Amino acid sequence: MEQYVVKNKRTTLERIDKFISPIYFTDVNLRGRLYPLKTELTGIKHHKVPDCARVPYHVAVNGEYEEGKVGGSYGPTWSTHWFRLDIDIPSEWTGQEVHLIWNSASEAMVWKDGKVLQGLSGEDREYFIITKNLGKSNLRQVYYIEMACNRELGEGQGGLINPPDPKKYFTLSKAHIAVFDRDVYNLLQQFQILYDIVKHLPENSNRGYQALHTANDMINTCDVFDKSTFGNVNSIAQRFFAQKNGDSQHTIYATGHCHIDSAWLWPYAETIRKCARSWSSTVSLMDSYPQLTFACSQAQQFQWVKDNYPDLFERIKHYVKEGRFVPVGGTWVEMDGLIPSGEAFIRQFLYGQHFFQQEFGVHCEEFWLPDTFGYSAQLPQIMKSCGISRFLTQKMSWNLVNKFPHHTFWWEGLDGSQVLAHFPPGDSYGMKGKIEELLKTVNNFLDKGRCNCSMYLFGFGDGGQGPTEDMVESLLRLKDIDGLPKVKMATPGEFFQQVESAESDNLCKWVGELYLELHNGTYTTQAKTKEKNRRCEFLLQNAELSNTLALVLHKKNNVDYNYPSDELERLWKLLLLNQFHDVLPGSSIQMVYKDALKYYHDIETSGKKILVNGLQDLLTQQAKDTNDFVQTAIVFNPLCWQRKEVVVLPPNADDKLKSPARKKAKADISTITQISPPEGKVLALVDVPSMGHAVLPLAMADITPVFIEKKDDQLIYIQNEHLSAAIDPLGRVVYMAAANTEKNVFSKGLGNQIVIFDDVPLFWDAWDVMDYHLETRKCVEEGIQYAMIVEEGPLRASVEVSLKISDHSYLKQVISLDVNCPYMKFSTEVHWHENHKFLKVEFPVAMRAMQVTYELQFGHLQRSTHFNTSWDWARYEVCGHKWADISEHDWGLAILNDSKYGYSARDNVMRLSLLRSPKAPDPKADMGVHYFTYALMPHTGTFQEAGVIQQAYNLNCPLQLHHLKLPSTIDSMASYFSVDNPAVVLETVKKGEEGDDSVIIRMYEAFGSTTTATITTTLPFTEVHVCDSLECIIPRGEVDFYPLVSFDHPDIVVQFTPFKIATLMLMV
Repeated sequence: MEQYVVKNKRTTLERIDKFISPIYFTDVNLRGRLYPLKTELTGIKHHKVPDCARVPYHVAVNGEYEEGKVGGSYGPTWSTHWFRLDIDIPSEWTGQEVHLIWNSASEAMVWKDGKVLQGLSGEDREYFIITKNLGKSNLRQVYYIEMACNRELGEGQGGLINPPDPKKYFTLSKAHIAVFDRDVYNLLQQFQILYDIVKHLPENSNRGYQALHTANDMINTCDVFDKSTFGNVNSIAQRFFAQKNGDSQHTIYATGHCHIDSAWLWPYAETIRKCARSWSSTVSLMDSYPQLTFACSQAQQFQWVKDNYPDLFERIKHYVKEGRFVPVGGTWVEMDGLIPSGEAFIRQFLYGQHFFQQEFGVHCEEFWLPDTFGYSAQLPQIMKSCGISRFLTQKMSWNLVNKFPHHTFWWEGLDGSQVLAHFPPGDSYGMKGKIEELLKTVNNFLDKGRCNCSMYLFGFGDGGQGPTEDMVESLLRLKDIDGLPKVKMATPGEFFQQVESAESDNLCKWVGELYLELHNGTYTTQAKTKEKNRRCEFLLQNAELSNTLALVLHKKNNVDYNYPSDELERLWKLLLLNQFHDVLPGSSIQMVYKDALKYYHDIETSGKKILVNGLQDLLTQQAKDTNDFVQTAIVFNPLCWQRKEVVVLPPNADDKLKSPARKKAKADISTITQISPPEGKVLALVDVPSMGHAVLPLAMADITPVFIEKKDDQLIYIQNEHLSAAIDPLGRVVYMAAANTEKNVFSKGLGNQIVIFDDVPLFWDAWDVMDYHLETRKCVEEGIQYAMIVEEGPLRASVEVSLKISDHSYLKQVISLDVNCPYMKFSTEVHWHENHKFLKVEFPVAMRAMQVTYELQFGHLQRSTHFNTSWDWARYEVCGHKWADISEHDWGLAILNDSKYGYSARDNVMRLSLLRSPKAPDPKADMGVHYFTYALMPHTGTFQEAGVIQQAYNLNCPLQLHHLKLPSTIDSMASYFSVDNPAVVLETVKKGEEGDDSVIIRMYEAFGSTTTATITTTLPFTEVHVCDSLECIIPRGEVDFYPLVSFDHPDIVVQFTPFKIATLMLMV
């Protein structure tokens, strides 16, 4: 008679666990029967690639091979080893499924006949399916294994984010073939689901107890050595799994994913192989599972695969066409969400969307940025202008202080644009197909009642090969089981369509930036990278401007022009690559920054040549007679307003520019020049029209010279027509006031006080600066060289000072004021050799303001100066671009900079973050010599009225003086575009992507106002069309999102709402 036993939940659950354990009782449990037969590989040949190189297949297979073996060690870190496997499969295995088992504790890739088959990654994926049904004709197989001596997350020495261990070796622990029993595998999947249901449903869940008893009955029925019992075991399981959910159950849209950082704890070159390993694994899985969908972002990574693995790329194209391998994001890389310029953001989408359209005929509708460190308030407008109305991330779940209140919501940007946003509530983009994750997804979802579905992204990332068969099998079985959420294999588009069609009306709205309360040290880390990024952003736009102007004049003159489209695109893509969200923020290993700086050098070298060539061609075409060429000094102004500024004359300028008057120790005022010691450089005041040029020498009106004097109180007094200031011996600003006012900006403290803080985060070294760093403030107050006057006017007055920061570091500044300039510059050189220190400069202002205004892409926003709420004090370090301003009703102070992004403001103290010194993952981050400039601009009225926005552009984009051989008949002065409204900034002029008959101009409303601007051009355009940022013309009548535009040559009239971006196509 059968004995019924009262079940103890704990012991029964542990019984289930041991029955499927890969560790315990494998001689008698079910797991031990998964591979009933195996044989070790004997024909292993090994080839080490010299010099840690990464070589293509055809080179590797022709290398010199020696004996390889299980137990052998291979290295060091970043090296590559190839193995040839000559496999003889036993004939008695005919008809069986046969796997290759390989575990080198590192990333690896399986090759056959020159084609990538699948990636391997140690314990997470150590098998490759040779065949699912072995035939007699394929008993002998030859494979190659490309072994990379690194794991998925790099090789941090002693910790994940530590600098890589350069001498690590990897042991080949497994290399054999085995028969795989799929009947056993299917049973294991069922047992695992039942076990997880018991473990993760609430303690007293009725459904959990049903699962417990079902699994127990299955074990009682199952004889692991007698497969004839498996049918009855499956019948018991099916009685449980046949019970379905109700209609009200939450639905999870499951999409395969493999988030691959384009560089991070490994270099760019390794990412190329990570893509091949992961995507080959995914398409192989798709061959067997037609239900599987996979979302994949970053056009750059697709381009790498296309260039290096063309056969794999063709397989991917097949599944893209089927709608299962889904390109998402629409960007060139998953860029940083805060630091790139607005134009760089648009180029990410422009080149990304163009790639996906050209290669796959696909237009991405979801912006996919799951892992960056905050999201600009202008992104919704930029997304919509690039044909994207949906947004996905999960990074906001990392908030340190406040839990973000939504998972599915409308995100409204700076201009009022709205996109549908979703944060997968499982708080991960690398789920594993586990019941615990499904339950967390539902329980964590914050928009219950408003929406009844969410996304679930599953797969190993960063080279872990993406979705696995275990994950897919599990999720397919979990499709509709009573007691659990419903699971639907779907694309991101299907999820968003469901929300838009059925559940969007009741969603909440979030307005403004998505500020991540973590990783705010990334606004400052790796300062040279950020400096080069800013420089190159301006350089490429200026190069496009000069060549576009040249193109139009050539067409006007019916002369062919070779516009450098391909080279400019190449340079832009290098810049965009370096804006990846672990490169530009400063959170990668040292190898990455060596590559990044090499790319920046390439951009600067080629970009400058393109810029100068464009100017040469532009001015040559402008000339009335091209027979007489002479050496000519020209000043080029790439900005859309007239500028009157001091420039340094070129050292090779002709004698006409070096008249005797210019060689005096202090030049005569009428010449508007100045010789400055000690180098003897010649300064000149020039007046250049908007987006145009002027030829030197220029006839100038008299000026009011800059005044500078050191008085008995040891203060140095400096003044021009816009401001006056007093500087103490340590370079601190004791007094500063705008002209025609006696209000001292620094009546409550010393401006330009250099301060240093301890900077020891909790874990994420390069990423984080913690709030408690503010408690460790120390002033830098030891002088090496006290303030001394080095330039005395009439065009520029300057003071030089040097300070000792520590025994290892020092700072040197030249504080200067130019004639006709409303700001005082602090040109800074820092020799920086610190350990976990944070260098800032602070400005305790006299104004009382509840908010500070910070520039961001195509606009600005305000943040609090108080810590009233947790949302306020969590913003103790924030991101801004070229300027920040603190103002009362009728006066204020703006801080301008040429390469910095970190700011902080509390009460009346503003700080600009200068340098950090983390030691992981790059132990030499920011060590060395740095050059940067910031400036102080006191003003009356609002910052808009004072011209802060324009002056910040001027600081970042100086007038360019070039010495060219040009026709003698060129115009002495010319403007090609001008804007009549200072609220509107015309920032971009480029050739259209399609053909030479169109020019794209892009501008934005910068004040935060509803206004109208007239853009006047001297170029022969015939038509003007409103277009989106992808340069697609918007049909008339469909321009609700876009500004209204009218055209009557030479004037283009554009109507703006606050912070609106306008892109126009001008036909030549």
